[in-house]
Amino acid sequence: MGAFLTSDGLVALVTLTALEVVLGVDNVVFIAIVSARLPPAQQPLARRIGLALALITRVLLLLTLSWIMGLTQPLFHVLGRAFSGRDLILLAGGAFLMAKATWEIYANVEGTHEKAHAEGARRGMIGVVLQIMVLDIVFSLDSVITAVGMVDDIPIMVVAIVLAMGVMLVAMETVSGFVEAHPSIKILALSFLMLIGVVLVADGLGHHLPKGYVYFPMAFSLGVELLNLRYRARRSRRP
Repeated sequence: MGAFLTSDGLVALVTLTALEVVLGVDNVVFIAIVSARLPPAQQPLARRIGLALALITRVLLLLTLSWIMGLTQPLFHVLGRAFSGRDLILLAGGAFLMAKATWEIYANVEGTHEKAHAEGARRGMIGVVLQIMVLDIVFSLDSVITAVGMVDDIPIMVVAIVLAMGVMLVAMETVSGFVEAHPSIKILALSFLMLIGVVLVADGLGHHLPKGYVYFPMAFSLGVELLNLRYRARRSRRP
């Protein structure tokens, strides 16, 4: 507990918590979109399970730091390029995210979403939880590597991740309701997920893109769309 009582420890805790919240936004959006396939009564439970799985995954990865560091060691080489376990996880997760976002955009734009929604409801909670688990591993890996690079004290890392998950749990229903209520926001969110998938694949291939280059255009696009929503709402209220 001594680390928490120092100014450096508190600064590290606040900074890391804020970063974990930012890094967890894509996870929250993915959970909101995937859980929307379930009947309304089951959606809140699926979202809570998704965030709980994300929390458990992150903490378990933190407690196996030696294994995490081992994931960065080369496993094999292809055309002179070394691939590690981390690279393979990022490649698989990025490809899955791009495929999932592409399918969801197609289903919404082409009007097949209702049929897909019915099929998703038949698959039930297990199918949704399995999809969330796959992406939780990828998102957690990125989150934990960031934590390890910033802080040396494991208790601070664990507390920061728990606090960040608490913030996301509070915001989960608001984000889900807002995304579902505005189709344009949902398409934009799916586009963000596709972009994140591209970034993960690029990272897995050794082309690291600074997060600022990714999050800034996403924030800018979201800001423009929020202005459009406000403008359309004002026009609809005019006589």
